[in-house]
Amino acid sequence: MGKWFSMCAAREWYLRWYFSVSGLQSTTTDLGDGTIMHCWVPKSPAESKPNLLLIHGMGANAMWQFSEFLSPLIGHFNLYIPDLVFYGRSWTTRPERTDTFQAQCVAAVMAAQGVRRMHVAGISYGGFVGYCLAAQFKEMVERVVLCCTGVCMEEKDMDEGLFPMATVEEAASVLLPQTVAKARDLLRLTFYNPPRLVPRFFLNDFIKVLR
Repeated sequence: MGKWFSMCAAREWYLRWYFSVSGLQSTTTDLGDGTIMHCWVPKSPAESKPNLLLIHGMGANAMWQFSEFLSPLIGHFNLYIPDLVFYGRSWTTRPERTDTFQAQCVAAVMAAQGVRRMHVAGISYGGFVGYCLAAQFKEMVERVVLCCTGVCMEEKDMDEGLFPMATVEEAASVLLPQTVAKARDLLRLTFYNPPRLVPRFFLNDFIKVLR
């Protein structure tokens, strides 16, 4: 089945359609330094609505992370939903890989869209980026919501066994799975009641499409 039909690719197609009919459009911004940023932006921003930037976490691009948030939020905010660098359609030739660099790229995209003030909500790794964004660009950010984000975490927390994984490298291998075994570990650690019967072909497909 996996050879002829990709469930994850089909969902990607559906999510692009859903974002579009919800009033968002896909944009690509060349930051001029070897970095390309993809972002979903309002087709017709309303001056009466505040701007809300949603920043996704590891393991999924912007569409997969925030599709269920569109319906309750889009009537109240002008939504801006970027793919972070190396997710979705965003990439760079620059050597930087930090959350500070990600924040600078997101700020540049928002400036290119003409957004001067905004609220920010980030999930997991996206919360780290949102925190850096607020710290670096105080003039742009009004309020910040950080979800499941350990911005106060220290290296000793890993050493003392606060988390199931002992090192950053081990955490990265699970949060960005490259094998079915690691994908199963990700499901086990991120769901309160993880699904027990996930077909191997689906996990392989997920890794391939979102890689």
